[in-house]
Amino acid sequence: MLTNKGKYGLKAMVHLATVPEGRSVQAAEIAEANGIPKAFLDTILLELRKAGFVRSKKGPGGGFTLARPPSEIRMGYVVRTLDGPIAPLPCARRKTAQPCDDCQNADHCSVRILMQDVRDAMADVLDRTTLEQMRDRAASGIDVGDYVI
Repeated sequence: MLTNKGKYGLKAMVHLATVPEGRSVQAAEIAEANGIPKAFLDTILLELRKAGFVRSKKGPGGGFTLARPPSEIRMGYVVRTLDGPIAPLPCARRKTAQPCDDCQNADHCSVRILMQDVRDAMADVLDRTTLEQMRDRAASGIDVGDYVI
């Protein structure tokens, strides 16, 4: 499940993708434009910087910029950086699956099997979608249901 941290991180990345190349943006501007608590955004931007998605510059004219072109940033990597594994339940994680307390046989659990399919579908969409596509989709007003990746 996408947390607020993941959601705000995606909003911040899209905001940065709309900024003309060579210009940086203050965290306060991103926070205000997207309804994100500034202190929380500071933490998120630090994680995104450490992961190599954004750059920061201090001083006059400083702020945040993307570290790579939007066409080279896949949303799955951003979500995993901020939220960890993409899975609706811990038992459906690919590498760090944790059985549920009430599960009697994980190999035959219909809920876990379904949630693995959900995980795979979510990961497929996120891993195929670039920041550029996400930004352009929002700018054009195309509904996700009408968009073919």
